[in-house]
Amino acid sequence: MKKTAIIIPSRLDAKRLPNKPLKKINGIPMIVHVFNRAKESNIGEVFVATPDKEIADAVKQNGGEAVLTNQEHFSGTDRVYEAYLKKNKDDLDMVINLQGDMPNINPSSILKLERYMRKGNYEIGTLASTFKDKSEIIDPNVVKVQIDEELNNDAFFSAKDFFRVKKDLKDEKIYYHIGIYAFTTAALSKYVKLSRSKLELERNLEQMRALENNISIKVGLSNSKPLSVDTEADLEKVEKDMNLL
Repeated sequence: MKKTAIIIPSRLDAKRLPNKPLKKINGIPMIVHVFNRAKESNIGEVFVATPDKEIADAVKQNGGEAVLTNQEHFSGTDRVYEAYLKKNKDDLDMVINLQGDMPNINPSSILKLERYMRKGNYEIGTLASTFKDKSEIIDPNVVKVQIDEELNNDAFFSAKDFFRVKKDLKDEKIYYHIGIYAFTTAALSKYVKLSRSKLELERNLEQMRALENNISIKVGLSNSKPLSVDTEADLEKVEKDMNLL
């Protein structure tokens, strides 16, 4: 029987919020919250992939498992791949790359993505949600995904584009992109062997490497929208939101 693992890439070298993974929310490091949400999805084994011993120690001290990786990776997915190789799990046929800055992600969303992927012969899948208000559409800190069809709870459609800012948006179907990707292990291996693409570098969006090499990324609808923590203000907001749960 084939299995899925969740690998969370995490590093201390964040420009806007230094030492971000170790910032505490309700007394617990953010990376540990993400690890716990991943475990609660009950999909499979969960690992944190990190070049930093401080992150690995925090994860292990809180009952998690971490894999130390090379410092020089250009993207989180490249780091995930190294951890996947180091774990040498021959029974894995799917790896979920869950970004380490979403401490309030709903475990059911992670499970939903895995189920989407299991329904069809897809290489890469991700999630998106609707916007709370129009200001998010023009916010350069929010990554958007453009799709040709209207998303619903049963849909898994191909992404047309990912971007932070785009001019002349009219009737396009635009959604809030959530930082989670499911790869078949074959697709993950193919992706990391590709050179970094033009739009990946220009937009600082690693998913563009797949699209620019004609690898389809399917998008499913998430009914919840986790906050990606990039600033101190985000940290305060997510802590407030998590206290209300």
